[in-house]
Amino acid sequence: MNQSMLVLVGIAILAVGTYTFRLAGPLLRTRTEVSERVETLLADAAIVLLMAVLTTTALTQDQQFAGFARLSGVIIAGVLAWRNAPFVVIVLAAALTTALLRLAGVA
Repeated sequence: MNQSMLVLVGIAILAVGTYTFRLAGPLLRTRTEVSERVETLLADAAIVLLMAVLTTTALTQDQQFAGFARLSGVIIAGVLAWRNAPFVVIVLAAALTTALLRLAGVA
């Protein structure tokens, strides 16, 4: 079996596994009872995971610090999201903040 065939087999196995996990949720929801505490912990775990991805993406680029311009844009976006600003306003304000800081020479 050549290299490209192994890659396709790997992708197929991952696709079937992913579909199985996604299907298991709705199928087992009525058969399994999870305590309210576990549901709260799972919701909190999802938030922590998203924050870890956001932090890593916001702070690093090519395994180095991404610079204060990007960090400032992310902070502006976070503040606006916290204040329930419209999504378009959040994205434009973050992009404008980052662009203006980079134009001013802030890396």
